[in-house]
Amino acid sequence: MRKFANDSTILATRFLQPVPFINANKSFKCPLCMRIFSQRFAYTQHAQKCLKNVEVEVEENDNNNDSEKYSSEMDTRSNLSSEYENDKVEVDDDNDVQNMSFDSIGSAISEMSLEDSNFENILDSSEEPEIFEEPKNLNTKTCTEFPNDAYKDLMLLVTKYKINNKGGNEIIHFFNKHSNFTESPLPKNIEQGRAFMNNMKFSNLEFSKVLITKHEDKDYFLYYQNLIQCIKNILTVPDITQNFALSYENYEYNRENATTTDTLGKSQLHPIYITLGNIPIWRHNKQDAKQLLGYLPILEAANKDLVRDTFHKSLRHLLEPIILLKDGIDLFINNENTWFYPRVSTIIADWPEAASFCLVYKSSNSNLPCHSCLVKRKNLANIDLSVNDVILRTHDEMRKHFENDTQRSVCIESVHNFFWDLPNINIYLATVPDRMYHLNLGLFRYQIIFTCDILKSQHVNGNKLVEEVDYRLAAIPRFSGIKIFSNGLQSIARLTASEYRSLMKVMIFVIDNLYDENNNEVDNFVNNDDLTKLYEYWNEMYILSRYEEFSESDLEKFNDAIHRWAQMFVKAFKFVSPSNLKLPKLHSWVYHIIDSIRSYGAINGYTTETYESLHKYFVKIPYRISNKKDVKPQLLRTIKRQAISIRMSQHSVNPAKTPRTCKFSARLFEFSLQDANTFFNEKKDSVDNKMQTGFARFISCLDSYLDLLDGFTIIVWFSNIAISMDSEESNDYISDKGLCYGQALLLAEVLTDPPLNLALIQWYDFKSKRNPYLYGCPHLKLIELYNFVAIESIHGVVYIVPRFDKQNEYFVNKYIF
Repeated sequence: MRKFANDSTILATRFLQPVPFINANKSFKCPLCMRIFSQRFAYTQHAQKCLKNVEVEVEENDNNNDSEKYSSEMDTRSNLSSEYENDKVEVDDDNDVQNMSFDSIGSAISEMSLEDSNFENILDSSEEPEIFEEPKNLNTKTCTEFPNDAYKDLMLLVTKYKINNKGGNEIIHFFNKHSNFTESPLPKNIEQGRAFMNNMKFSNLEFSKVLITKHEDKDYFLYYQNLIQCIKNILTVPDITQNFALSYENYEYNRENATTTDTLGKSQLHPIYITLGNIPIWRHNKQDAKQLLGYLPILEAANKDLVRDTFHKSLRHLLEPIILLKDGIDLFINNENTWFYPRVSTIIADWPEAASFCLVYKSSNSNLPCHSCLVKRKNLANIDLSVNDVILRTHDEMRKHFENDTQRSVCIESVHNFFWDLPNINIYLATVPDRMYHLNLGLFRYQIIFTCDILKSQHVNGNKLVEEVDYRLAAIPRFSGIKIFSNGLQSIARLTASEYRSLMKVMIFVIDNLYDENNNEVDNFVNNDDLTKLYEYWNEMYILSRYEEFSESDLEKFNDAIHRWAQMFVKAFKFVSPSNLKLPKLHSWVYHIIDSIRSYGAINGYTTETYESLHKYFVKIPYRISNKKDVKPQLLRTIKRQAISIRMSQHSVNPAKTPRTCKFSARLFEFSLQDANTFFNEKKDSVDNKMQTGFARFISCLDSYLDLLDGFTIIVWFSNIAISMDSEESNDYISDKGLCYGQALLLAEVLTDPPLNLALIQWYDFKSKRNPYLYGCPHLKLIELYNFVAIESIHGVVYIVPRFDKQNEYFVNKYIF
């Protein structure tokens, strides 16, 4: 069905399948809606739905005259699109529709009927993305503001919630239909709105491209922002300049892992980011303190030296603004111009990417696999090396080998390293060990895998032990129902860095007392105590790695913790590891992390954890909502629109938060003191054991706390808590640095004037007075002692873990990081 602008006749034709127009480029255009598809299969799937939509549209036009104006407008646009078919402009179509908050136009749009068959198509993102043809007379003049607030709110809404073109057009239609405007303030369609945003000009949102190389008749471009402009962009963030420290004059540099950008894996994107090293760690680890510098071209060539050379040519171009600086630069900081001289501080990347920067052999099987030093592969698991065995790489020495054609002897590539010419940096040391890749996804992952291997290989009932580990994990709420170990290496390999970190907090309690140490029928048996100590040493080391600042004594303590863990790691797993623990990350962590902290500051300052979320924002999401053709320009347009959306949204001021007083969230029961026993007897069969215990102890505990009260409000809250002891009371009890632990059975609001907020507590005590701590954690038992305490004295909620296979034994988990 087509309805033409100058003809009131409705032409309806019924097809078993619409016959497509086949263009010279082998694409398929639907004759009903003019959508274009690159594959016949995608067109066939679309045609079935399109035909149904035609039938629905015919019925609607027969029964609803209100829709004729909209249909006419849409067909006029379709005719314009056909008129300018030879001047196609691909517009990336958003495939995702998420939960929508409509802001200023939301109250009207929320009334849209979900029964509308067209609305169902809005949410359907299973089809191939659309290619829209924009008319030549589309108004895309350059500007920095939207035409009006309604136009702005619509486009910010569509951009923020990634509403596709079809969904956006339905919103425009709904708004125009139900508003009283004689002339719509909105764009004619979402394609026009996106084109408007693409042409908005902001100096800090503009990307350029430069040809880096040409290979086999294909051009490879670097898409980038000016480095100095990126620094200025970061300094425009509201509270960045207030936290800017002039004692450092550097920035940090991160290259993210490659993302395959099509299903055939033929092209890849390598985003690269920067942040300033001059601002505090807590501030520059936030997303808005980082900038996307550009996308590196990835050469498709069998000649790996050509690939590496292309990469370093791109780096040279990105860093050219600071290479050309002779006298530094003035930047506006804290309301005044301040001179500074920028330099590269650190490179944050995983091991393969670090090897690309350093141009050393990537393989862990090379003779000298460390990118920081010349340690031999056979010594990677040796944690007692002398200074002479750990010779650091330097620019001068590596350049000499390159110029003398002896680069193979030091395992560097046959490509000139751009960083040799850059002052104030040693690239081999500036590629710092990253905690997320080195620990969470590196050494701790190995530790979990090797633990699983030990349990399976060294015990007759190995599979049952692995199942027991999953059983114990399932008893911990966060891991309820998850089978990590018994499903093998596939389940372990799928864990994220965050999930590994969650495992770190509890594995020591899971491994504790897991198996009988007398069952040592195999060689190189690892006893349970050693395995438990390994996880204890790991947690101690990991907590130290998260320090925001390090004194020299802290570094010595950290170094001792690293070596203590590494010794136990090698002792436990050397004969389990297929490579005998010849792990470059193990060597790098043991021998280079302390020097990195001395040179570049705390590890928290150079971790890729924040960059992982940026990778989703700058690569994965923009790619997913593209039409998968000529991807990079679409990514840049999407990123620009996202940046405009965030920039415009920040102009609205959020109201100040009103301080909240302590209030109970819900009331379960109310009763008077005189009727308490009768009330408890009536309710005892309808509550669980914890509350029954609270009822049984309520009157006696309250008598010891108060003499006379009129009424109560009861709230259930079963949680383990730490209670601060009075300085005089703390001398009368064994406490954990002034804290005692208890389980809150009931919360009671005593309705006096003013009301009293009380908690009925069952107390924990230390299991042993002589040895109150086990694995560095308070080792407790639950005792038959109950008291009411003022809620104000509760220090906070604590994480209590039961000791498995033991009755009434608990740990206070101190490994919360």
